[in-house]
Amino acid sequence: MKPVLFENVRLIDPASSLDRPGRLLVKDGVIAGTDLPQAEGAPEGADIVDGGGHLVLCPGLVDMRVTIGEPGYEYRETVLSAAKAAVAGGITTIAVLPNTSPTIDNPALARLLRARGEETGMIGILPYGALTRECAGKEMAEIGLLAEAGAIAFTDGPHAIADSRTMRQMLTYARGFDALIVQHPEDPSLARGGCATDGELATRLGLPGIPAAAEAILIARDLRLARMTGGRLHFGHVSTAEGLDLIRAAKADGVRVTCDTAPPYFDLNETVIGDFRTYAKLSPPLRAEADRRAVCAALADGTIDAIASDHMPCDADDKRQPFAVASAGGTGLCTLLAVTLAQVHAGNLGMMDALGLLTHRPAGVLRSGAGTLAAGSAADLCLFNPETGWVVRAGELPGKAQNTPFDGRALEGRVLGTWKNGRRVFGTAAA
Repeated sequence: MKPVLFENVRLIDPASSLDRPGRLLVKDGVIAGTDLPQAEGAPEGADIVDGGGHLVLCPGLVDMRVTIGEPGYEYRETVLSAAKAAVAGGITTIAVLPNTSPTIDNPALARLLRARGEETGMIGILPYGALTRECAGKEMAEIGLLAEAGAIAFTDGPHAIADSRTMRQMLTYARGFDALIVQHPEDPSLARGGCATDGELATRLGLPGIPAAAEAILIARDLRLARMTGGRLHFGHVSTAEGLDLIRAAKADGVRVTCDTAPPYFDLNETVIGDFRTYAKLSPPLRAEADRRAVCAALADGTIDAIASDHMPCDADDKRQPFAVASAGGTGLCTLLAVTLAQVHAGNLGMMDALGLLTHRPAGVLRSGAGTLAAGSAADLCLFNPETGWVVRAGELPGKAQNTPFDGRALEGRVLGTWKNGRRVFGTAAA
């Protein structure tokens, strides 16, 4: 493998608080150093990547909430098509939810997904293990065996554990492995049959509503259970002010809790569904503007630990339905970085903080070694121009799934190159 020398780039590594112009050398698939003197020439035969003084080089992004179709729903997305979309967005590591068919509730499937990621040569896959068999919320899956097989954490994906006794048992048992439990924060009985956030807009559109309090109610219950058991708890795609307030207070009280959100919840609000746009039908549903602002504030104050794409592929037939019956979910791999950078351009986040939410902070939650530019670590890298403008167009995105809630959104920030283990896996003519 040829060495790669990056010159005239802005090196940003939130894991070490590095942010400066510099050079980075890759040898044998690992980072050899980030402090090469300008007088030192390139190794013989090295590929030279010149950032022109304005391109940013950061660790490959770590996306901790991704759904793919394989196995069982390959018509929506395959490992390979998801990998192509991921690297186009600068993502080199994805944590994959277990709600496949069959579900990832046995060790063989966890090993298979890891191997499938390696086969692409483009991404690393960190499989979540199912928390319950078939993600049905009843009988506990083989958490210990799944952990030995490489499951990074345990969840039923888009399904909340509804029964309080069951959730308590899960947290208690997982504590013995110091394993992480990831919960979809939505009370199932309150959400049943709904498709939009309950309120004036849903009423005007004639859509069955889900009260925003459904999120806070389940968060409050599970935080109490986490206090009782001492288990590690993570909430995915948190989207309401009330839910975030509960998590903020629990963190201050020493509860072992973390959370993530996804770009739709800080970049869009419920008005986007006003013309029954099924591409904007998500789970949880888009919220009121006050909640969107609260998510932005929680990103800035550190309450939110990570930004995940919440990538949920649907095919056209899943979405070409009346809004109430269309499938919920949106793609997000190739737009993850650019939508996050909108918070930087708006002045809500610094570049270091924004990239931290996409790299070492999710890696830390999952206890993965990814998301750093430290010497000796795998050369998983993302090169991007933070100022390049582009428009999201459904039907023109990399990968198989095209159901983006950001269709037509103008963004600033474009990935120009992605490297996995020192090998370039995505690149444009501009870099």
